[in-house]
Amino acid sequence: MVLLVIDAQQGICNEKLYRFDAFVSTVQTLLSCAREKDVEVIFVRHDDGAGQLLTKGNAAFEVDAAFAPLPGEKVFDKKVNSPFRDSGLLEYLQEKGEKNLMTVGLQTDYCMDATVKCGFEHGFRMIVPAGGNTTFDNTFMTGEQTYAYYNRFMWPKRYATCVPLNEALYMLK
Repeated sequence: MVLLVIDAQQGICNEKLYRFDAFVSTVQTLLSCAREKDVEVIFVRHDDGAGQLLTKGNAAFEVDAAFAPLPGEKVFDKKVNSPFRDSGLLEYLQEKGEKNLMTVGLQTDYCMDATVKCGFEHGFRMIVPAGGNTTFDNTFMTGEQTYAYYNRFMWPKRYATCVPLNEALYMLK
């Protein structure tokens, strides 16, 4: 099992996210459990390119302090929504022979969705803990509606195993 933390970056981690405080608490709980049980934690950062908020070299690009990687934890950078494309992550996981990815992070409707679906396509068992992802309101849906759509309709029984937090913690042990 690997705990994969997607795009939990300073530039987009803020109170405008749906259930932000609960999201932070959930991810911190999962990080603590994974580290305690020697489950590898891997971080992924999104780079939108020069002149954008999420650009390597900007403080906004770094993993938010609430989730800061510990020394030795791997960090992969990507330029598209999927962390498996041209980042080195796919090759790293394949080399390890890892098949189970517990995935948390931002944003539900962008990089989390791409991570879940692309991970599934690459043969990984994708596990999504309740409350471990979130997003902002958009033109079409509120953050709450978007969260519910993906976590309760789109991913379960198609692309991922969506589990309550207590079950996710058990799986990490």
